[in-house]
Amino acid sequence: MSGRLAGKVAIVTGAGSVAQGWGNGRATAVIFAREGARVLVVDREEGPMEPTLRMIADEGGTAAAHTCDVTDSDSVAGMIEAARTAFGRVDVLVNNVGGSRRGGPVELDEQTWQAQLDTNLSSVYLGCKHVIPVMKEQGSGAIVNVASTSGLRWTGSAQVGYASAKAGIIQLSKVVAVQHAPDGIRVNTVVPGQLHTPMVGARLAGQRTGGDVDALLAQRQARIPLGFMGDGRDTANAALFLASDEARFVTGTEIVVDGGMTARCD
Repeated sequence: MSGRLAGKVAIVTGAGSVAQGWGNGRATAVIFAREGARVLVVDREEGPMEPTLRMIADEGGTAAAHTCDVTDSDSVAGMIEAARTAFGRVDVLVNNVGGSRRGGPVELDEQTWQAQLDTNLSSVYLGCKHVIPVMKEQGSGAIVNVASTSGLRWTGSAQVGYASAKAGIIQLSKVVAVQHAPDGIRVNTVVPGQLHTPMVGARLAGQRTGGDVDALLAQRQARIPLGFMGDGRDTANAALFLASDEARFVTGTEIVVDGGMTARCD
């Protein structure tokens, strides 16, 4: 299969989805496969991965499924080894798992704070920890970490654990990029804004607007200068560029995918 990732092996975490539609992980796995990559589709449960795998198969792509708890070091190490067993190498890792909980330091209990750091930030650390030795041995690799505009500015809700973790991803990526540039490993971050992903209806509306999906969508869209919300495919297209050889001279930086939201001062 030809394409911008032809001949490459990619791991995409969080590649299932909580509902129908284009989540960041599902879109990234499908688009990477469409562009010629052999993809290890990863999620913590088998069920959410099945539609992703069907979509890849229907387009003639190549993928394998793997369940993984990305907050557990042994499980992440097993994920990297599963990709090597299935496809022989690892060229690209997309660290995509995440999820938010509301509350500032007073409202957010300590257990939830720690869980937010583990899910959103430690998962990225563990992915890097276990894939870098493989990429270093190969002499090349690309890591794409998925953060959030909540790591850059206030985005409408106090979610201090999530925001802190996502800001941490951006800086982690810069440090790892500089450290491992001599090894031929590039590390970059995609920073999605307020997208219309399945998470909006499945979880966020219940947290923010009493289950009123339309009200939440209206609130989010009002912040976006372009006047519409993107979806997971927009995140995936940014990740595709960063994973591809077109970005051979790009490392230690971010692509913000938010329709101009963080460029506004209000």
